[in-house]
Amino acid sequence: MSPEERDKELEAELQFHLDEEAERRREQGAPDADARKAAQRSLGNLLQIKEATRVQWTWHPLDQWKLDIAHGWRQLAKNKVASCAAILSLALGIGAVMSAFRLVDALLWRPLPIVEPDRFYAITREGVGPSGQFRISESSSYPLFREMREAVAGRAEFLAVSYAEHADLTYQTDAEMEKAYRQYVSSRLFASFGLRAAAGRLLTDSDDRQPGAAPYAVLSNQYWRTRFGADPAVVGRRFRIAQTEWEVIGVLEGPFTGTEPGTMTDIFVPMSMASPNSLENANSFWLRTFLRPAAGASVPALYEQLNAIYIHHERERARHFLDFPKELLANFPTDQLRVHPAAAGASTLQSDHRTALLALGALAGLVLLAACVNAGNLMLARALSRSREMALRISIGASRTRLIRLVLLESVWIATIAALLGGVIAWQAAPAVAAQINPASDPARLYLPADWRLFAFGAALTAAITGIFGLLPALRASGIQPSGALKGGDESHRRGHILHAMIAAQAAFCAVVLLAGALLGASHKKLASQPTGFRPDRLLAVEAVAKSPQPPVYWSQLAERIRTMPGVRSVEISEWPLLSGEMSNRFVAFDGGPPVRTLTYFYRVSPGWRDSMGIALLRGQDLQVSDTFPHTALVNEAFVRTYLAGREPLDLRFTIGGKDGQRIPIRIAGITADARYNNMREPVPPIVYAPFLGVDQAGLEQPMRRATLNVRLAQEEDGGLAAGLRREVSRFRADFRVTNIRTQQELISMHTLRERLLAILSLFFSLTSMLLAAVGLYGVLDYSVLQRRREIGIRLALGAPALRVTRGVAGRTLAMTACGAAAGTATGWAGYRYLGSLLYGVRLGDWMYLSLPAAVLLLLAVAAAIGPVLRAVRLDPLQTLRAE
Repeated sequence: MSPEERDKELEAELQFHLDEEAERRREQGAPDADARKAAQRSLGNLLQIKEATRVQWTWHPLDQWKLDIAHGWRQLAKNKVASCAAILSLALGIGAVMSAFRLVDALLWRPLPIVEPDRFYAITREGVGPSGQFRISESSSYPLFREMREAVAGRAEFLAVSYAEHADLTYQTDAEMEKAYRQYVSSRLFASFGLRAAAGRLLTDSDDRQPGAAPYAVLSNQYWRTRFGADPAVVGRRFRIAQTEWEVIGVLEGPFTGTEPGTMTDIFVPMSMASPNSLENANSFWLRTFLRPAAGASVPALYEQLNAIYIHHERERARHFLDFPKELLANFPTDQLRVHPAAAGASTLQSDHRTALLALGALAGLVLLAACVNAGNLMLARALSRSREMALRISIGASRTRLIRLVLLESVWIATIAALLGGVIAWQAAPAVAAQINPASDPARLYLPADWRLFAFGAALTAAITGIFGLLPALRASGIQPSGALKGGDESHRRGHILHAMIAAQAAFCAVVLLAGALLGASHKKLASQPTGFRPDRLLAVEAVAKSPQPPVYWSQLAERIRTMPGVRSVEISEWPLLSGEMSNRFVAFDGGPPVRTLTYFYRVSPGWRDSMGIALLRGQDLQVSDTFPHTALVNEAFVRTYLAGREPLDLRFTIGGKDGQRIPIRIAGITADARYNNMREPVPPIVYAPFLGVDQAGLEQPMRRATLNVRLAQEEDGGLAAGLRREVSRFRADFRVTNIRTQQELISMHTLRERLLAILSLFFSLTSMLLAAVGLYGVLDYSVLQRRREIGIRLALGAPALRVTRGVAGRTLAMTACGAAAGTATGWAGYRYLGSLLYGVRLGDWMYLSLPAAVLLLLAVAAAIGPVLRAVRLDPLQTLRAE
């Protein structure tokens, strides 16, 4: 029988007993009306009888919970405006926090999908580098890796993984070239991680023994599905990268896409297939190393052995340094190995964006706290307006626990709906933010699933914010004194203290967000406006490679051919694009002395490159077609300031080390203005612009396997010319092909991506916090006018001026806003050191930044006060007092 049918049966039975008792009274001579009343008194309270009967039918607490949940929903629907304001403000905060969690979790916390990720350690080198600055390096050479692997054999797996390379490959012809992430790995990697094959087989020890003998590839499961539609026939298929043809021997099972969060490797190949120079050159640092201790093995003991091997290896390597300063060689190496837990993998993206993402998470948390305070204010004001209802409930027997539950369940409805909306925001926002971490041509690829981690975090967050913004209103509502509330007393002054204290807290949270937003926005503006020293407009960097090293004359002929293309103004050659991150440095010496400790950067360019780039020639003459490296070069102003202060630099000679230990002299032909080389944050270093044409000691030209064509366009590129450049390079010679085409402006923007991301998101958080502050201030002021309308009416009736009424209505709120802004600014000052590494050219001591949060919040408070103040000063005293 359904509850409705039972209720009808109970109602009929009670009515039957009531009629029987009334009939008996009438038979005793009582009038009909009196008989009815007497019958009701005799039976007792029918509502209580019904309630007691229902308790016998069902589990009473569950029934009460159902009623209270339904009551909470009705209250939500009854106060649509306030409920929507609370839901939307919380949804923005929850969406921001969940987005930050998805990004931080994917990049820093999510364990790799391997067996026992807690037994996975990354090897790094930390210490003072040759430049005198502290550095952390994750790179290792293959000879060092091989030596360490042999030393710990039997006690641990020592694994190597190269940096993922965005390689050009083709499955058919060179005209159908595409890109994929290729990575060299130890053959033991898959077995050590407990990975299995979904098709074919994985790499084994035999695939990694003989250099160049195993051109085999294993595809990631994701690449297999997106590129080949999970076709099992892909096993045995061949593709080509540069001059090497590879055979697909298997596909990984599961979501593993490499050990670099932020980069999803598509193709894994044996370490033995790397170039001979990479495998044998102890000075070539191109891979990461990892340690997986066996069960029972001591990590500290393994570390001590590995560090001893590293120091010995580096000292042996330093014996072949021919142009290294003696004082640096005496203490070489100046860094040591470190072993770090790497359950979440290791990547450059982690180290570059760890602080930025944690800072964004903190800002999102502050926005959420401001939203919680805002919703708490709305809920508290609503609870106070229901004081007589709560007093009546207590008077007729409701427990204070029941009242807390009634108000808290309303908060649960608000928090749940807000969490669902926030989840939708996070679902869309997190991938959009991840796409901004790297350049558009190579965005970060993060694994962002909607799994139990996200749902657990969302559930915990919903429970937490329910307690934060809902518990205080529930406790205040349950603390109503029935006698005072039913007589008209509402303790408004005491409860007004709570509302104003919450306004101060909200202002403090908003002030921290505004201060951080101002600092991050100013930092991005200053970094982005840094002069580069050259003209990046209408400049394309066309990076080209050849299957084998080609004579410089071929590169010059290629540049000449590109110059004839329509829309091209000039073409010059360099080793790589400026600000691409690539660099080459050496120690130089003067006047037969030892090499100086400062590193000098070298950059080989064609004779017309400087003029095409717009770098000013300050003195001397430009590079000539007949100039060769290493005989003649240009140097920049930083070179002169660093080494030649007070000396005449033109025609002066400095020396660099040669292969046989002899010093090779280089004549300074001219001085150029400073221009950015590989960094936008640090000062321009000493740079030597050497001729692209290089010769050996016998005077023979040195062939080059790669070069960059710096193409200056006649007008802005619309995308069509890039495809034409690719075709033209391939037509020039079959050995040549284009690997990448980027605008110089894109390369510059790469150095401000983190700052731009922080500036955009902090601006969004700042605007959100300002909106929340305005809504919260308006709500408190409006409630204050509503609760004090009798007092205001009396003051107006007694002739109080409008200014005094205004001060009485808004003065305290403005004062609490100012106090909260001051507290938030002080908190931001204390936390400045955590943002220091993210800022450029910005000092917190600047009063413009310190005064900004207080100024903005006070302006918001004044704007929010206009409506309530006008309503207060326009009150009709007669009508107000009559209503009271």
